[in-house]
Amino acid sequence: MKRSTVVSGTAALAVTERGTPTADNETIVMVHGWPDRSDLWDPVAERLADAASGPGHHVVTFDTRGVGHSLPATVHQPYTLDKLASDIDTVIGASSPDRRVHLVGHDWGGVIGWEYVSTDRCTTKLRSFTTVSGPNLDHTGEAMRSSPQAAVRQGCKSLYTLVLSIPIVRTVLWRLGLAPLFRQWLKLTEGIDPSGGYPGPGLVADAIAAVPLYRSNIPRKVVAPEPRRARVPVHQIVATKDFYVSPSVLACSEQYVDEFTRSEVIAGHWSPRTHPEGVADLIAYAVAAHHNTSAHRPTLTATTRIPEESTT
Repeated sequence: MKRSTVVSGTAALAVTERGTPTADNETIVMVHGWPDRSDLWDPVAERLADAASGPGHHVVTFDTRGVGHSLPATVHQPYTLDKLASDIDTVIGASSPDRRVHLVGHDWGGVIGWEYVSTDRCTTKLRSFTTVSGPNLDHTGEAMRSSPQAAVRQGCKSLYTLVLSIPIVRTVLWRLGLAPLFRQWLKLTEGIDPSGGYPGPGLVADAIAAVPLYRSNIPRKVVAPEPRRARVPVHQIVATKDFYVSPSVLACSEQYVDEFTRSEVIAGHWSPRTHPEGVADLIAYAVAAHHNTSAHRPTLTATTRIPEESTT
């Protein structure tokens, strides 16, 4: 692995690269969500970079601003989506300056990815975008405004975001001991054993640092959404047992994408950790579909599938 620091505006981002870019493989840039850091992707990234069953991939992960080993930005409202999308652009430019890459995002990483692929500059940087349990907030806001049923359904799943949008309350909760409860919740709902080292000891600091994501973006996207079209092909991985993001909210983005595919993993929200092999296969499947040369196309398993209606 190669580790480096990339400066994006006034933020300093800790970047990790696995594998080496060659003419026979592709570069994949992966963005984590909240309250994670880039180690969320470790099991998936290791599988994608492994050349044992194919050409392997050049896999790039990074801690988002203020999280993990990255330093925060000293600007007003540093966690708005446009600023976070600029971080993606900077990391791509540093890790793959001469060829386009495949972007992958989980949870808020997917939300940020949607913002990036809705800009013109992404067309010279990206081949494709894969989002794992990561909705587009503008598309979601528009769907909730036009469908009361969708609003109620997703609103029930997202009640926790109201608490996370209150600055003092969100910090106090984590300081008073929310971390052990969160770990136990992951064990109960996702089967993630905290003794395995995930989430790591930096959970509280990471959660507090990046939680302004909610207050900085959700209210304005719900009140005044600005739905835009994606500028690149989009592959959407739906976790069928996700407690937080409903499939209907994810599905509302299809109308804004010219080349859209959907796949499913029978897992909860943290599928990159609970089902890394299946998620890695689905990402590799999408990358192969937009590869400039022949590429390894994995065989899907019982826990993953491509619905027939989304394969065209």
